[in-house]
Amino acid sequence: MVDFAATERVSALAGHYTPGRFGNGAEGSDQTAGVILEVMQGLALHQVAAWAESIDAVGEKTAEVAGAKSVPDPCSATSGSEASVLRIEPLKWWVYGAAAPTLSAEQGATLDLSHSRTHIRITGDDAVTFLNRHVSLDLRESAFPEGSVASTVLHHVGVTLWRSDQGYEMFIPRGFALSLWEMLVETAEQFGLEVI
Repeated sequence: MVDFAATERVSALAGHYTPGRFGNGAEGSDQTAGVILEVMQGLALHQVAAWAESIDAVGEKTAEVAGAKSVPDPCSATSGSEASVLRIEPLKWWVYGAAAPTLSAEQGATLDLSHSRTHIRITGDDAVTFLNRHVSLDLRESAFPEGSVASTVLHHVGVTLWRSDQGYEMFIPRGFALSLWEMLVETAEQFGLEVI
């Protein structure tokens, strides 16, 4: 029997990208890269779903495993000493960076999404302009501040976008990762791209 919990998580983009500078910010150019794309490795992502009558208890358990002081409101995230918790739906959270809490069937259900998503971090001075070429979200500071979470569409594919303290974290379904990555790279080159 395969122990999937111990299986190394490999990004769907492994072997399909080259770190470096491209486009207007190519190697040897004086221009700084306006967009930085980083393929994040070793994703640990677990979904926690509660029933309507158990939402408070499950929310508290979820915050506890993350070492967070509070449960995030819908469309927001909170980070704790162990992990981050993203409230992706009214009755669902994602735990980023740690395992899900143990729940009884009466409380809710958990699901390991680690192998099903590809995680890309987007930063740089032109990150918002770049993202607005693809997602129909108002990413201004007043509308999408740090800690915001949204489900949106990227070229007809459902993705989740979280504005963490590190940048914009995009979670893409694994099966669409390569085609969307190629599109993101092509768009980012006009701003000067650095791939990490």
